Amino acid sequence: MTLQVAIQMDPIESININADSTFVLALEAQKRGYSLFHYLPRKLTFREGRVTARARELKVRRELGNHFELGPEQELDLMSVDVVLMRQDPPFDMAYITATHILEHIHPKTLVVNDPVHVRNAPEKLFVTHFEGVMPPTLITADVEEIRAFRRRHSDIIIKPLYGNGGAGVFHIRPGDENFGALLEMFTTTWREPVIVQRYVPEVRVGDKRIILVDGKAVGAINRVPAAGEARSNMHVGGRPEKTVLTKRDREICEIIGPALAERGLIFTGIDVIGDYLTEINVTSPTGLQEINRFDGVSLEANLWDAIERRLPGK
Repeated sequence: MTLQVAIQMDPIESININADSTFVLALEAQKRGYSLFHYLPRKLTFREGRVTARARELKVRRELGNHFELGPEQELDLMSVDVVLMRQDPPFDMAYITATHILEHIHPKTLVVNDPVHVRNAPEKLFVTHFEGVMPPTLITADVEEIRAFRRRHSDIIIKPLYGNGGAGVFHIRPGDENFGALLEMFTTTWREPVIVQRYVPEVRVGDKRIILVDGKAVGAINRVPAAGEARSNMHVGGRPEKTVLTKRDREICEIIGPALAERGLIFTGIDVIGDYLTEINVTSPTGLQEINRFDGVSLEANLWDAIERRLPGK
C-alpha cells in the first residue's frame, strides 16, 4: 500500500532517536514505501474551508546526528494526504485543543491518528474517570476545603496539575508534611484549573507500568521504576525502564477500557498502571515503543501501521 503521511510534531532536529516513538513510526512508514511529510503545529492553517500545513518532505535514518533529511517547505493540502499523525508533545493547552478543532475538518476522509475529536474529549487524567473500579481514590477540584478533607481521609496523597505532563508539578504529600498548606496556595494561585488528588499507591516504588494499546488491544508494556528519593517514575526525570509482563489485573483493566478506545478512534494509546490501579490514559502523544521493542524483541510500530491501514477509508 502506497500512502502519503503527514506528521505533525515538534522539531525533528532535537528528538532522541533511541527513545522517540514518532521516529520509529516514521522509520516503519518509510520501510513500507509511504511518502512522509513533516510540519510543526504552528504551521497548521485553516483558510476558507481548507486545511493546509507548511510542510517539508521527510526522510529518516537511524544514524545518530544525521537522522533526517527535510525538503523545501511547501503548502500541503491535508485533505489530499492519507494519514495525519498528531504527535506533538503536550501540554494539553488551548493551542493543542485548537489543533484538534482544525484537524476535525479533514477527519475521517484523511485519517487523523488519534481521532482529533476524541483526543480533545479525552484529557489524560479526566478520561480515566469514566471507567468504574480502575482508579485509586481520586478527587478533582479547585476547592481547598475538599482537598483538605480528602487528605484527612486518606492521609498519604499525591497532588498534581490536572493538565500537566511528564511528571511536572507532581507532589507526594506524606502524613504530617508541613508543606501542604503552602503547596495548596501555590496550586491555587498558579493554575486556574482544578487539581487532581489521589491516594498514594505505595506500589509505585516497584514501578509505574506503561502499557501500549493498539486499537484497544494491549500489545506490550514496560515498567518504569522511580529513582531513589523520587516519587515520579517518568524516564526523563530519572525513572529506570525494566522489562515486564502483563498481569491478570493489567489485562482486566485493558479489557475494561479497550472497547471504548477503539470505538473512539484512539488507535495509539498508552496507559499508566500502578499496582492494581489505572492512573492515566495517554491519547495525545504516547511514548514507550522503543523501550518495549528492545526488551521484548518486537516491532510495535509495525502493529500500529497495520491497525492504521485497516482503518483507512476505502482501503
